[in-house]
Amino acid sequence: MKESLIPVYLMPGMAANPSIFKNIDLPKTHFEVYWLEWFIPEKGMSLEDYALAMCSKVTHANPVLLGVSFGGMLVQEMAKHIVCRKVIVVSSVKSKAELPKRMLFAKYTKVHKVLPTGLVNNVELLAKYAFGETATKRVALYEEYLSVRDKRYIDWAIDQIVNWNPIKSPEGLIHIHGDKDPVFPIHYIKKCIPVKNGTHTMIIHRAKWFNERLPAIILE
Repeated sequence: MKESLIPVYLMPGMAANPSIFKNIDLPKTHFEVYWLEWFIPEKGMSLEDYALAMCSKVTHANPVLLGVSFGGMLVQEMAKHIVCRKVIVVSSVKSKAELPKRMLFAKYTKVHKVLPTGLVNNVELLAKYAFGETATKRVALYEEYLSVRDKRYIDWAIDQIVNWNPIKSPEGLIHIHGDKDPVFPIHYIKKCIPVKNGTHTMIIHRAKWFNERLPAIILE
């Protein structure tokens, strides 16, 4: 029976650990879920090289890859190297055209190079970078979720996001996006499954929505 289960690999967003998926509960009769984790990139490592290294952690043939935010960009890069049953991105983008203007501005002015990423141990600042919201009311929550605080990783991640420019999306890519996402506003997003009142952190706060709909999305 276990051999017939569909392997589903979940990749968290920038600076987040896989516990953001702790409330995602797919039926064990059909799916086997695996959590992927960020590692600190080597100096000068491209997103393509990072994706190839991450592929070594995927040990099943024809998996489902689901990535959140920057993790959504990463799984699209991973899909260039492995055959996937399905690629699903959540609260993410599929092309440079879907990035908000402030991120395109950062790319051409290099303003992101002077962001105070050395303050990554300030969870409120990190929450603003990673989740697009202040953590004042949820400090304990974000202390738990935002644990990847290495400055080299944060600098690298922000640089990869603003400079990401894929040639094309993986075949049959599924995009799930909240209509209240402050990081990647939905009016820039093309062809997605919208989630009413979904924010950038909806994988955490709207787990019920995903538990009810992901099985059908994967199996269709």
